[in-house]
Amino acid sequence: MSDNISAEQLRLLIERIERLEEEKKGISDDIKDVYGEAKSTGFDVKTIRTIVRLRKMEKHHREEAEMLLETYKQALGI
Repeated sequence: MSDNISAEQLRLLIERIERLEEEKKGISDDIKDVYGEAKSTGFDVKTIRTIVRLRKMEKHHREEAEMLLETYKQALGI
């Protein structure tokens, strides 16, 4: 009996993962479309991606990363 329950539970988990993977692909396609729209209106997509990445970071991590970048730039004379 427990084999049937385990098999059913496994099947349900796998189906859930498959649905979520499909949703993830759809969202990924939507994000790609938005970046394409930004590019077609004249925005720099690389810069937008950087801004999105920075906004995800906690403030103190972002400040630390910016400070390190500035330190490295100064060391290289950039």
